[in-house]
Amino acid sequence: MTTRTLFPTLVREEKVSDLDFAEQLEKVCWLLAEEDDAGNTWCEEQGYGGYTSYASLDDLPERFPEFAELKSRLAPIADDFAKELHWDMDGLALQLDAIWVNILEPGFGHSNHIHPGSVLSGTYYVSVPEGSGRLKLEDPRLSKMMAAPQLVDDVPESARRFIYLPPSIGHAFFWESWLRHEVPAGPDAEEPRVSISFNYALKRL
Repeated sequence: MTTRTLFPTLVREEKVSDLDFAEQLEKVCWLLAEEDDAGNTWCEEQGYGGYTSYASLDDLPERFPEFAELKSRLAPIADDFAKELHWDMDGLALQLDAIWVNILEPGFGHSNHIHPGSVLSGTYYVSVPEGSGRLKLEDPRLSKMMAAPQLVDDVPESARRFIYLPPSIGHAFFWESWLRHEVPAGPDAEEPRVSISFNYALKRL
């Protein structure tokens, strides 16, 4: 008898910086939240519980040296993750094509979604108060399970339908952009949760 584990979904966690660098980035994030009128207007219109620069600013590494430094730190990790995924990158390269700030107020989350048009996505964590929402990942096969029964209570992580990953300041998670994910509300948090999300696309050399 042979039982194989096939079609794995890889999610990588990597320490990107120390706490001092995260604090520098946090100052920039709050500066943006104060001064980005277009971003705050979009958040109010969309009912976003906090602030995001997603719909208003697309040049943060050009505006702030802290974001330029973060971009340079993320790049080798993304390249190494592509190798871990066994991608044939001959004639191709990863290009950071989006990076944005997320500040979630206590009691708010970010609904289930994917990142179309990108190949790798991820989030770097700037400030994670106790009780903040974790990163929730959904088994990509979930919609195809049809009549499958519920899982036993002690199911191993590799077989669960949903995974909840606790973020750490200065760390980042990387995953393939088709992986559905969300941030459930952190009702027990007393301070905002601050993070920086990013997407990589492919470019031809």
